Amino acid sequence: MKPAFEVKSARLDALAVQLHTADSAELEAHLQQRIGQYQELSSMPFLLDVQDFSRPEALDIATVASLFARHGLQIIGLRHSDEAWAPYAAAAHLAFSPADKTTAESQLKSVIEPPAPAPVQAQVISQPTVFVNTPIRTGQQVYAENADLIVTGMVSEGAEIIADGNIHVYGPMRGRALAGAAGNRQARIFIHSMQAELVSVAGIYRNFEQDLPAHLHKKPVQVSLQDERLVIGAIDAE
Repeated sequence: MKPAFEVKSARLDALAVQLHTADSAELEAHLQQRIGQYQELSSMPFLLDVQDFSRPEALDIATVASLFARHGLQIIGLRHSDEAWAPYAAAAHLAFSPADKTTAESQLKSVIEPPAPAPVQAQVISQPTVFVNTPIRTGQQVYAENADLIVTGMVSEGAEIIADGNIHVYGPMRGRALAGAAGNRQARIFIHSMQAELVSVAGIYRNFEQDLPAHLHKKPVQVSLQDERLVIGAIDAE
């Protein structure tokens, strides 16, 4: 007879939000301004990254989590490099995820690989420019830490490429591309054949549930951040 339940390993689709203020009015105003954008992410759970705060007493964690929930964003965990925050997370009925202080900023708002039959194969490379000359398959993730990333092959659906700098993809881009992962708002994404599931620059995301217009779909494009929004423009090679 099978037991009532079993505990097994699992991977979770999640985003992380770094909190810069404890002011509820300021948070409310920002959420109101971005409500359309954030509604696209309402089906995903969030980690609340509080690395900017040194003292747990300076932040009403439960109030902040409740504020995000009212806007459809579900906070399920708290992240900080100091484990003294763990009891405060528990008091707010949140999980606690310890963060490495030296890498916390580069982990902000990163999309975790969604559930797939095979485990994610993550590869982190740190050098000025990272070249990948093989296809990046479904379930794979490549992160160019403190570097630009150049991919000469295909990026399949369900694959993810991340760079703290710019991203260049010279094959069909069908997965997710996240440039400026450590907060570089000047980072750009250059794609030879635009078929991406998601693109992001410095944490500003755009999902693609439908094909782009004909002059952009499967065409060379450039993705940049302008005035808090992503701009996708055709690259005229002639």
